[in-house]
Amino acid sequence: MLLLIAGDAYGDGLRLLLPDGARPVVGEMIPVTLRGEYTSRIALETLTFPSSEDYDWLQLARDQWRDEEIEGRTVRVFERRLAVFPRHAGTLTLGPVEHHLTVVDEKNLRAPLDVVAPPVSLAIAPYPGEGAPLSARQLTIEDALSAAPGALRDGETLVRRVTLTAEGTLPHRLPPRPVLRAPWLISFAAPEQRDMRPTPAGPVTTVVWEWHLRPTTGEPGVLPPVPIPWFDTASREMRTAEIPALPFGYASFHDNRSGTGRLPAGPMAAGVAAGIAGALTGLGLCLAGLTPHRRAPLLRALRRFSPFDPTRQQLKRAARSGDLFALRRACDAYLRRRRDLGLYVSGCETAALDAALYGGTAGDGAFDRQAAVKAVLAGKAGQGRTRAHP
Repeated sequence: MLLLIAGDAYGDGLRLLLPDGARPVVGEMIPVTLRGEYTSRIALETLTFPSSEDYDWLQLARDQWRDEEIEGRTVRVFERRLAVFPRHAGTLTLGPVEHHLTVVDEKNLRAPLDVVAPPVSLAIAPYPGEGAPLSARQLTIEDALSAAPGALRDGETLVRRVTLTAEGTLPHRLPPRPVLRAPWLISFAAPEQRDMRPTPAGPVTTVVWEWHLRPTTGEPGVLPPVPIPWFDTASREMRTAEIPALPFGYASFHDNRSGTGRLPAGPMAAGVAAGIAGALTGLGLCLAGLTPHRRAPLLRALRRFSPFDPTRQQLKRAARSGDLFALRRACDAYLRRRRDLGLYVSGCETAALDAALYGGTAGDGAFDRQAAVKAVLAGKAGQGRTRAHP
């Protein structure tokens, strides 16, 4: 077996060409060109780029063979374009790379010839951000929705399809699918789709995430935005792409609140007032004829089924104030009223609020006051275990 490198008497040579410029970071695509210049007549050839634990790599295009005039001689030029992605910071070594040739001499006899590209090294900088490295030349997010999320029909399910496209990175470098979760939301996630398309400028990778989302209540809510940090290899700085926030709600909820399709405000208010006045007058006459012993259960029943609950409004105002101790007092008043009226109370409604107040986390700003209010109003915690009696 004959081994030749650049500068040998045969004039055949192979080398690894790296770009000049900024120091690459972990996960960044490094374009590499294997270039061979041969004066021998080549009948057969094979070349395999070596794999390593220090990098990922892929071939960007088919091998190119062409004739060039170099120093007055016609040279057969071979080029293979690769993309290398370093996995670690430090010194990265590529090669050596062997090109196994079968050449034909003047007597038309074939002989093996191995041409070797010597190894090359370059320094790899640490990834400048936190978390898993994501380096790309460009990153875009497309957020497609099947309907207007803030005006859904009653019972309608929203299909959300997010497509993340990154130029110059590999599929496993893109982040995992984010979790879209909220207490008021039912969410089903379809299997994600990851795809990569090699181009002469580097791989173009896409990941598609799809969710089927449906609110569990009529009240509107908002899914928060999802940030995706990444290193821009063109500007050499960290950037953040974002899956935008998403408002949710049924159109019927807004219609009910705004009074769409109903009487004008003046006549409606007058009619409601007249109806309430008449009902109260009749109810007062009935109560006046009852003994105190029989009047008390009736009054309690009226309070139980009345839509007007002052402690409920106090509870919401306390949540908006930001004072968790005021919120706890308002919860006590609301739950005490329910117990007095014989309504369901589990005893666990304020568990999360108590943990925040007495567990040492009340001041870290992470406690969700609105979620605590919903838990108290819904009374779902511990449902079926405890019931207050009048």
